[in-house]
Amino acid sequence: MIKRRDSLKVFIGKLAIGGGLPVAIQSMTNTDTADVSATVLQVKQLADAGAELVRITVNNEAAADAVAQIKAKLVEAGYDVPLIGDFHYNGHLLLTKFPKCAQALDKYRINPGNIGSGALREENFKKIIECALKYDKPIRIGVNWGSLGEIGDSSVKSLVKVALESAKMAEKFGMASNKIVLSVKTSDVQETISAYRLLAKSCKYALHLGFTEAGSGMKGIIGSTAALAILLQEGIGDTIRVSLTPSDKNGRTEEVKVAQTLLQVMGLRSFRPMVTSCPGCGRTSNDRFQKLAQELDKYVDKMLLVWRKKYAEIENLKLAVMGCAVNGPGEAKHANIALCFPGKSEESVAAVFVDGKPLKTLRGGSVKKDFFEIIERYLAKKL
Repeated sequence: MIKRRDSLKVFIGKLAIGGGLPVAIQSMTNTDTADVSATVLQVKQLADAGAELVRITVNNEAAADAVAQIKAKLVEAGYDVPLIGDFHYNGHLLLTKFPKCAQALDKYRINPGNIGSGALREENFKKIIECALKYDKPIRIGVNWGSLGEIGDSSVKSLVKVALESAKMAEKFGMASNKIVLSVKTSDVQETISAYRLLAKSCKYALHLGFTEAGSGMKGIIGSTAALAILLQEGIGDTIRVSLTPSDKNGRTEEVKVAQTLLQVMGLRSFRPMVTSCPGCGRTSNDRFQKLAQELDKYVDKMLLVWRKKYAEIENLKLAVMGCAVNGPGEAKHANIALCFPGKSEESVAAVFVDGKPLKTLRGGSVKKDFFEIIERYLAKKL
């Protein structure tokens, strides 16, 4: 059991984070926020994929003017996912000029490295805090090593120092400590881990974890996992985002699925039935188990929404598909339903185990169909 860091509880819209609550998943749109329809559609897609907070860019007057419309259309469609406004350079101006935007957002993200210089920085920061207080909104102070400007360098100590000093400044202007979330992001695994460790030791503010500009594909997924998994294992983090460059194939929702998978394999949360399958070896001369494992994953994705409506705790279901008898029977003991092929047999034959006990042997061309039927019968408690 992972012992969670003792952080302050923060409410973002209706969602509470921190205080030992489950780690929440955040994502961000990449649409032009002024394009209301496109932004609403992507927020829905991210929420449907499992994002529990969604950040949107508010970079100009057209974007700020669109925020209230976006929020209204989401609520009308039955989506109450909290919206976070991402402000850089001109947040103090936009929040003041567009009160409907300030009211519609559920949290403001402030980057202390680009809200002005010298005395102007504190003045602009104060205006944002005043808006947050007026509309009772929490803030995230997001320090990024790529945009510290004149207030610090890219060292771990500087990142943490800026984050803590900015939080204290917010409190000086009236912001309660349980309305503040902090983050210190880099695109270097070791620096990210060190920065968050130091920050976690130095305060009780809720923390948003991120490995920024992670990249795309395998590099992005592995880099994010390497950094975030270590911090999560140490109990650090109240929200997370996996910042992947989207691919044409998987789109923006891939980062949400990666975050879900990370939290689930670490035993922190459950989102979908997990499928365990072996990699194959010289004992498996055919690809039956590989194909079935892939088809089972697709079947789970296809049926998940239906299952959630019908069966309690479906996310905790454990399934396994193994290629030979070396580890198959042993893995079956850890799965609710497992199927084990015998290895090099030319015959399509596979043993099925339910809750660790042998159920039956499937043969012939209907192994997949029969196995899926067994899963459905198990869920309906008809076995």
